[in-house]
Amino acid sequence: MKKNILLIFILQWSVYYVSAQYYNSAFGYNGLPLKSALHNIIKNHTVLTYADLWTAFQQTDKKPDNTVWDIYTDVPGGVPAISFQFVVNQCGNYNAEGDCYNREHTWPKEKFGGDDTYPMYSDLHQVYPTDGWVNNKRAAYPYGNVNTVTYTSVSNQSKLGNSSTYSGYTDKVFEPVDSFKGDLARAYFYMSTRYQNEDAGWDNWTMANGAELTQDAISLLLSWHHNDPVSQKETDRNAAVALLQNNRNPFIDYPLFADCIWGNGDCSSLGLSHVELDLYVTIFPVPVHNELHIKTDSRINISNMSIYDLCGREVFSIRSTVSTDVLNISSLPQGNYLLMMNTSQGVYKKVFSKN
Repeated sequence: MKKNILLIFILQWSVYYVSAQYYNSAFGYNGLPLKSALHNIIKNHTVLTYADLWTAFQQTDKKPDNTVWDIYTDVPGGVPAISFQFVVNQCGNYNAEGDCYNREHTWPKEKFGGDDTYPMYSDLHQVYPTDGWVNNKRAAYPYGNVNTVTYTSVSNQSKLGNSSTYSGYTDKVFEPVDSFKGDLARAYFYMSTRYQNEDAGWDNWTMANGAELTQDAISLLLSWHHNDPVSQKETDRNAAVALLQNNRNPFIDYPLFADCIWGNGDCSSLGLSHVELDLYVTIFPVPVHNELHIKTDSRINISNMSIYDLCGREVFSIRSTVSTDVLNISSLPQGNYLLMMNTSQGVYKKVFSKN
């Protein structure tokens, strides 16, 4: 058991260290310069065929019970009314919800050129397995907050209906359940960044002009991003996609990037140097609920620590000289935060999510 725990720690550290190195050329920027730096890091990924996605899903979207992890039917913390087996329940034809799963372009394919428009067409960071019937109901409608419901999915209550999300738009929007809104927001942040300046021929529509997100879409997606922080499911999927495509979704690895590009965040202080301290500092659980546990090596002394929100405001501070601390952060709303500690070995910085 101890060997297994050590192996898990080594693997988790290796992934984190590699991802930090991966983004080294983007640290220290904000706004469009940050977006451009990230684009240069994640562009030119390994392109899969559309047919490859059926097999890829078995690596990227497998639930613990080996069924398909479909965000339009899954019930986090509960038992979904519908589940799919890989290959066996692959679409095909469908006549009702629960018949089969297919390949959902979260950024509708019609908006970037349609079938066989690569690499967008098969980009796993934005293509998910979903119930074919619900996928068809979503069609190419934008994501949004529904006001008047016209359709509700059987299994997890995803909704279609009219909305006031977008000024001047009177047609329907599709609203996923709260637990996957952040996932979809970060998929859109990825798409806007990955295909920056590579969007010739893309449509202008409610959510974007080419690959550039509209202001109404930015407001919606940032709220979803903050209210549904990065989950372990997302982290695992990002790693699995990276193995296949050789690129990552930056907004899963560093949620603060989204606010530094489209919001009021400040990434100018982020850098690679603090990563070395991860060998001596551990924070858990991830994501955090009410208590943030901080464990440090005996060689590390902490003089003080602070937590900042994504607008750069200090929301928590404490002085400490002990090797283990438990911070009660139950009063903080859900979202992403930056922990900063002054230690005897330097300044430690870590972005974390609170659920």
